[in-house]
Parts: sequence; structure tokens; C-alpha cells
Amino acid sequence: MSYGIQDFDEQVQTAIHRIQPFEKVKNATDSARILGYTSINYDLIYGLPHQTVKTMENTFRKVQELRPDRIAFYSYAHLPSVFPAQKSFESFLPTETEKSELYEYGRTLLVKMGYEEIGMDHFALPNDALTLAKSEGGLHRNFMGYTTLPSKILIGLGASSISDVYYAYAQNEKNIGKYESFVNQDTFAIQKGHILTDMDISIRQVILNLICRKQAKVPLEISEKLGDNQIWKLKEMEKDGLIFTSEDEILVTETGMKFIRNICSQLDLRLAENQTKKALFSNTI
Repeated sequence: MSYGIQDFDEQVQTAIHRIQPFEKVKNATDSARILGYTSINYDLIYGLPHQTVKTMENTFRKVQELRPDRIAFYSYAHLPSVFPAQKSFESFLPTETEKSELYEYGRTLLVKMGYEEIGMDHFALPNDALTLAKSEGGLHRNFMGYTTLPSKILIGLGASSISDVYYAYAQNEKNIGKYESFVNQDTFAIQKGHILTDMDISIRQVILNLICRKQAKVPLEISEKLGDNQIWKLKEMEKDGLIFTSEDEILVTETGMKFIRNICSQLDLRLAENQTKKALFSNTI
């Protein structure tokens, strides 16, 4: 069971139009455990409007009281062109420096609370299945996050949901009314999709190995296509102690795991191609 908490601070909740009092979350969490759910996840976000180290400390104190088994600690992505409502709180967002401090502070609090860092954005208690899978080398990740189930098929249900059938991705219609109309006509409500090439599948496996096992062999077919800028950045990352490289392998250090997105992005040939066409609209920490 996963709950999209984001933040417990009332001012933050009001700004992002996600008001959910602590008592309601507590009741939902308690009910899930009574019903037999063996692992409960909270989604928390840093970089939200009005967030400060103090408000985050209060949020995490409440999280500690409820003690979910897993926590996903995500970066807020400011995309007002996609979500116009975000324009209403632009002036209250933390700076990039403040956002970085929020992440470091939140990460420190989670470790102090007894959570282990599973990988990119994810934390879990020592006895959780994710933690055990990490220690045994059985972690997998899909676009929803880390999992212990390496299925090649993930079906998304509902408006805007995404499906992954290994060789292709498909996203459902985002508009609820249009989605319902398609379903009522017994028609697939797919709005857009992408069929993966053999190269896409190969690159995906390399990236999965890096974010799940912290090491990966890079096939010659991929390394030969890396641009000068990507190669230079990888060398700089090695100088900074984020990775170790050999002729065909990359090993991510503990320090490097904090920058795993940046590391993986150097192996994403499609991302590199798109960067030459337009500027990225959302930065990663």
C-alpha cells in the first residue's frame, strides 16, 4: 500500500492543494495494517513551496510516529507549462541551494530513523523485503520505483497511467472524461506510446544494473556511440570519486549513488540526442 503524503505541513499542503490532515493519514495507515498489508510506503517530496528545514523536521517527526516500511523521497519538478496551477506558488519555492539542503537534511533524518537507502529516492526499514532484496542482489526497478518483482509486464489502470510490456511503453489518456469515453466504447484509451529498439533495451538493462546493483558492463555497441561530452563527464565523475571505470564496466561508489541519475544520464543516448535539440525543463539534484 502506498500513500502520496508529500508533506505534512499545513501551509505546504494548502499551497499545493493537497490537504490531508495527519489524523486521516494515521487512520488510513492503521487500517491498512489491520487489513493485512505487510508493507506500507509513503511518498515524500522535497523542494515544495514554503518548505524549510524546520517544516521538514516536523513532517519527518510525524512520519517516524507512523513508521511506514518504505519511503520514497522525491524531488519536486516545477513544470508550470504542463501543470498551470504551479504558477500560483512559484515565488515561494526554495532556491536550488535550499532544495539541495532539504534533500541532504531529509536523507540524514531517514538514516537516523533507522531506514536504509535502497537506491535512487528509496528507503526502507531493515526487515523490509526491499532491503533484503538489495542485500541479496534481487532488486528491480520500473518507472514506479524499486520492487522485488522483476516482471517484464506492468499494466497501468486508470487515466494517465503508464504500461510497460518490455518492448514498448504506452500511456493512457490523461483527461478523465476522455478516458472514460474510450473505456465505455471498449476501446484502448492509449494516448501515446513508444516501441523500443534493440539498442533501447540494451541501454535500459545497463541503467537498471547501475541503479539496482551499482555496477554494469557497458556493451561495445553502446560505448562506441557515446559522445565526447558524455565521455568527458564520466571521466570527471571518476575524478570526483563517484564511479570507477574499467574497459567495459562502471562501478558506482557510495558517494556516487547520490548522483546516480546524473551518472545514468550519460549512458542515455536518446537523452543526449534530445539535449542537442532543446534545453531540459527539469533539473535533477
